[in-house]
Formats: sequence, structure tokens, C-alpha cells
Amino acid sequence: QVQLVESGGGLVQAGGSLRLSCTASGSPSWYNDLAWYRQAPGKQRELVALFTRGGSTTYVDSVKGRFTISRAMNTVYLQMDTLKTEDTAVYYCSAKGSGVFYGETFWGQGTQVTVSS
Repeated sequence: QVQLVESGGGLVQAGGSLRLSCTASGSPSWYNDLAWYRQAPGKQRELVALFTRGGSTTYVDSVKGRFTISRAMNTVYLQMDTLKTEDTAVYYCSAKGSGVFYGETFWGQGTQVTVSS
């Protein structure tokens, strides 16, 4: 199994910054794409940013130009700048399984990000 451990959430004022980290356990061959999702109260979970094994990145329109996803070894980061109150959500790290775990999706426990006005 791939375990994902997140850190870096917290409370910040609008306009501020936070950096989320997520470290994956196990062999790198067990997963390929790493991503960040978020879920706000009463809303569906949405993809925020994706970093593929090949190095491509994708962002949801609402965070383009403000968030940056990066990856180093078995850790994926989400640098969040110019935060807005609507960014308030629980943020989840996700790994797409590969190899022996092909077809599976692994999730972290979630980290709360709260942006105050």
C-alpha cells in the first residue's frame, strides 16, 4: 500500500501564503501521478493541481497563477499564494497507482486550509 502523509495546512489571512507537503511511502514504481484535491463544506471534491510522472502540470482555472505544484522524489508540494477566502477547504493529496497497484487511487488524511477575510 502507498501511504500519503500531508502537512502544512493552517489558518491564514486573505492574500497570504501556505505551502502544503505530501510524502508518499513505498516504492516509486507503485504510483505515478501525484495530485492535490480539495473539498469545501457542502461541495464536491475537486482537482486543484496535478503533477504527472512525466513532469506535466495541470491546474483548475480558479488557482492558475496563484498555486504552484512541484515534486521532488516521493514528495509533492503545493505552494499557495494570494490566498482567497474561497480557497478554504480540506486539501487532500492523491496518488494514482501503477505497477502492482494499477487502477488504485491512494488518498492522504487531509489537511485543513482556512483563509480568513
